[in-house]
Amino acid sequence: MKSNVTRVCRSAERCATLLVIIIAGMSSASAQTPTSTPPTPQPSPTPSLERKFLKNILRDQRAIWTSPLHLHGEDAKWLVPLGLATAALIATDRRTAGALHDNRPRLNISRDVSYLGSSFGAGAIAASFYLIGRARGDARSRETGLLSAEALIDDVIVYSALKVATERTRPRKDLGRGRFFHGGFSFPSGHTVAAWSLAAIVASEYKDRPLIKFGAYGLATAVSISRFTGRNHFLSDVLVGSAIGYGIGRYVYRAHHNAASGDDTTTTQTKRFTVIPLIAPRQQSFGVSVAWRL
Repeated sequence: MKSNVTRVCRSAERCATLLVIIIAGMSSASAQTPTSTPPTPQPSPTPSLERKFLKNILRDQRAIWTSPLHLHGEDAKWLVPLGLATAALIATDRRTAGALHDNRPRLNISRDVSYLGSSFGAGAIAASFYLIGRARGDARSRETGLLSAEALIDDVIVYSALKVATERTRPRKDLGRGRFFHGGFSFPSGHTVAAWSLAAIVASEYKDRPLIKFGAYGLATAVSISRFTGRNHFLSDVLVGSAIGYGIGRYVYRAHHNAASGDDTTTTQTKRFTVIPLIAPRQQSFGVSVAWRL
């Protein structure tokens, strides 16, 4: 009897830890809006970001992990739907994952697409933006690379902690049951976190360039789908990963973007019909964001 009570207590403790970490990751986009006065633009703003790179990562982590302390009642408008959707997917994960078989062509395509969300793939994209920006003297491209690299490092820290805390088995293990606390590393999808974090940075920097903006979100969506069709993750792993990645990317951009980097969207944006299929904590919405700029 005592052994059963101890087991239940340990499970409750793990579940509580899991809940705190999930909320921290998902709420990072809205609960920690920078409150300090934006720095006065300097003649050479981007090198200052480079000098503060490591300090900014530490600040990001503090903001992410303390974000549950800054939630408000209105945050329920996006936390509740997201939580319900995650719970529904977890309940049906075994069935949806079991509907896929080891079709070799599909697995190969999924593997190839998912490379874009790997540490090497996402890191190469961030490095390309930075190096091209330096070579061409393009401050916006240079900042995009720096902020993307910063967000990717934040991603690794957050999703690694989640994987260790949840220990969820992958679809091809444990008869596809996807059980938590059984020594796995499935929850959430790290590739998806990285892809959406990178997409959020790129789309925010180039919001006046629809092709780049929607291309970034399109690639993130493709990576997310590939992690499921490749039988590497469950749908709930992908959903939570996309929410965390988007939240981290948006936070990093809002916290460290410098208007002097060349983002002139305030003067170049005209009529735009925008449809973004993502979770947008800052707008307190869940699903599809539609906007018409007049």
